[in-house]
Amino acid sequence: MKYRQEWKHEISYGDMLALRQRLAAIAKRDSHTDGNSYEVRSLYFDNQADKALREKIEGANIREKFRIRFYNWDTSFIRLEKKSKANGLCHKESALLEKMQAQAIVDGDYGWMPQSGAPLIAELYSKIAAQGLRPKTIVDYTREPFVFSPGNVRVTLDYHIRTGLRSTDFLNPSCVTVPAMGSPIILEVKWDECLPDIIRDAVQLKGCRMGAFSKYAACRAYG
Repeated sequence: MKYRQEWKHEISYGDMLALRQRLAAIAKRDSHTDGNSYEVRSLYFDNQADKALREKIEGANIREKFRIRFYNWDTSFIRLEKKSKANGLCHKESALLEKMQAQAIVDGDYGWMPQSGAPLIAELYSKIAAQGLRPKTIVDYTREPFVFSPGNVRVTLDYHIRTGLRSTDFLNPSCVTVPAMGSPIILEVKWDECLPDIIRDAVQLKGCRMGAFSKYAACRAYG
């Protein structure tokens, strides 16, 4: 299992404008963008005791979270993702979901999951059964991604973060979402073994320190 390094910073609008200009000069735009950005919709899972949320807030050294995700309102490509964190390093696994499978999960129909043929879907089923994981809330945002091949670096600017509150109507484009508390803008930097100096220098911001921001936690601020 390969883990990656990750930095997260909450930044200002002015910071975002400066970073956008710097990164455009040295890195490439991700090929999946629609123009310079794309829209992300995720549905996060948690249990009745808010295990994933509490572990994030308390800074548990080893933790994981599950989510379902699609991009640019295109429900023909949906992924189940599991993001794990250990000793400050991150790892992500994913599996494709058909639209009807994603809707079945939203509807609480889990019986098909152990026979899906996908280990990650079967793992989510085991934790639905053992831990009581359930769809919890929708998180929407706009992402501007940049890639830099040396070090397999990916830098993203995430903004217009919105929460579905307690709604889990994941596939409904008319589902009402509201701005996350504080309307944060997030810089994320991910890389393998070494972060090249040119990227390290580009993302340096005066008075900005690495944080542990979570879009899921921000979108749960209302309950």
